[in-house]
Amino acid sequence: MKKVIYWLMGDKAGRTVVGAWNWLWGIPVESGGKVAVAVAEESLQSMQESVQKLAQAVAGQEGAYKRAKQKYEEKIKELKTFEKQALTAQKQGNQEAARLAMTRVVQAEQILPKLEEMVKQAETAVNASKDKLNRERIKLESYKADMQNMKDISEVNAALEQIAKVNNEFDIGSAKSQFEAAKGAVERRNLSAEALAELSENPAEKLQADLENMTLDDEVARRLQILEDSDPKQLPE
Repeated sequence: MKKVIYWLMGDKAGRTVVGAWNWLWGIPVESGGKVAVAVAEESLQSMQESVQKLAQAVAGQEGAYKRAKQKYEEKIKELKTFEKQALTAQKQGNQEAARLAMTRVVQAEQILPKLEEMVKQAETAVNASKDKLNRERIKLESYKADMQNMKDISEVNAALEQIAKVNNEFDIGSAKSQFEAAKGAVERRNLSAEALAELSENPAEKLQADLENMTLDDEVARRLQILEDSDPKQLPE
């Protein structure tokens, strides 16, 4: 289907149509990514071209209106000229020329209302077209501002996605949790080993060993004292 649309309408128009078709059917245009921005840019360009064509058409309308108005004004001048000719011919006694001039005056008067109505219709149409052109130009400027905002938002989205990607790739939270868990396990095992050692030791045996150590220390101290007392001191000469 896409290939057929691209073949019929060209790449740019085809992408715009396909993007709009996807939107109408609820299919996201790359979830608001680069393709969406590209489709919006192409749509904006299409709107700009349409406004330019409308401006050309309005210019053509205005040209036609000016020509019609000019023709109407010329017809009024003709009528006045024929009236003067009829009056002059009558004063000169030239009845035939007076009648011919007055005939043209009557003919001009008959067509002038029709021309006036046509000129008014042309003026109304031109003014309506000008108003439409102004509205479309205002809309286009608004869309241009939206387009710039869309680009800015798209760039920010891309930056945020990059930030999230980096955070996910270099996330050490799980490693920290594992380290803390291992540290806690080692500390708990150490406490358990100390408690086990304390529980496995016989208090009576420990007391006996302490007494024996105290007795041994006292004996060693006594022997050293005896040794010190028995050491002969040299008399001064």
